[in-house]
Amino acid sequence: MKYDLTVIGSGPGGYVAAIRAAQLGMKTALVEKYDKLGGTCLNVGCIPSKALLDSSEHYHNAAQHFENHGIGVKGLSVDLARMVERKQEVVDQTVGGIDFLMKKNKVDVYHGMGSFVDAHKIKVEDGEGKTETIETSKTIIATGSKPITPADFNYDKKRVITSTEALNISKVPKKMVVIGGGVIGLELGSVFARLGTEVEVVEFLDRIIAGMDKDCSKELMRSLKKQGLKFHLKHKVTEVKTGKNNVKVEVQKRDSEEGFTITADYCLVAIGRRPYTEGLGLENVGVELDEKGRVKVDEHLKTAHDDIYAIGDVIRGAMLAHKAEEEGTMVAEILAGQKPHINYNLIPGVVYTWPEVAGVGKTEDQLKEEGIAVKVGKFPYKALGRARASTDTDGMVKILADKETDEVLGVHIVGARAADMIAEAVAAMEFRASAEDIARMSHAHPSYTEAVKEAALMATEDRAIHI
Repeated sequence: MKYDLTVIGSGPGGYVAAIRAAQLGMKTALVEKYDKLGGTCLNVGCIPSKALLDSSEHYHNAAQHFENHGIGVKGLSVDLARMVERKQEVVDQTVGGIDFLMKKNKVDVYHGMGSFVDAHKIKVEDGEGKTETIETSKTIIATGSKPITPADFNYDKKRVITSTEALNISKVPKKMVVIGGGVIGLELGSVFARLGTEVEVVEFLDRIIAGMDKDCSKELMRSLKKQGLKFHLKHKVTEVKTGKNNVKVEVQKRDSEEGFTITADYCLVAIGRRPYTEGLGLENVGVELDEKGRVKVDEHLKTAHDDIYAIGDVIRGAMLAHKAEEEGTMVAEILAGQKPHINYNLIPGVVYTWPEVAGVGKTEDQLKEEGIAVKVGKFPYKALGRARASTDTDGMVKILADKETDEVLGVHIVGARAADMIAEAVAAMEFRASAEDIARMSHAHPSYTEAVKEAALMATEDRAIHI
């Protein structure tokens, strides 16, 4: 078979690229190593983790907050096996949706390991060793990433696990150590903490979610501590030893020889992810990798070969599903002769703990480093009528605006529904709104988004109404 475009990898970046290319009239093939489409995000990442986050949040609310609402619950219990089963039902339904979309858009799907024979021939080898070769004019590499698992951590998929294995634990553990205070570690750590697991987080840096605004780090840590998580900031893990029924994690202070041992049922390794490029045959087509193992691309996401592009986790930038989707769309449209554009500064980041955390644009520290004078407007959830009504009073909205022009340069939210609220900030910043623009927009009352308006009022003239 000969195709206008072949996409290697069926995660959010890959399958979206395939659909957009098909919409634009290209004969398109999608090559996926595994039996199911959807990549990490749909199978062992975004979707299943959110399913478990929601299930655990329902239990946590029933155990901790229903009484405040006048709801009595007797005989409350956790059936983690059922939660995991429901999670898989959600995954299967979502993956089935991608299968449908491929058929609807007439994208040919090949299951097997795709690799370059040359720039215009892709070999696909299935799990039984059978191979076939397809011809293609253009190719998009969208093979995603895998968890980083240092040898010293003795990753065995049983007691020392990554997010992949954590999503299938069927019995609530008594204790879990999480290595890494980033998004994945905190999301999954909070799942088990809500269900009754004693969770300790070891983080090398001086704060959690270090890539987000400092105020967000402080607010989230305050909330997670109340949920029972324990934090060891400025500490490193030197060794992980596995036993039959437990794991021993050797922890040391970052700047001293002082250390201690944590014994737990599981050790969750969540220190980041690495690009997945093994077995692609990149050496056959002259595609180069950078010092971090990422595929080198230009501003149009083209590799060193004019007919090969790369998107998503396998290239530079944040490892986010929605970033990969935008890149997949962009490349398909470039190949169709259009002139799309991505503003990478306005791709939001989200942490799906509860409260949620979301941010877009620059942080306060980044703006200080760039020498840009800003006005800061902050509004706490506890002053918000909607938040008091739902008892979700942890959190705040923070708006950073240029001191001279009033243009909004960053919006950072911790609180209920932050993941949805950040879209308002993205829309405003795409059109280069000022803080006053947001402050003068009518926001429904009562709603969580009123906190955005109030923060904008604070940034504009320090004149919030409700504090």
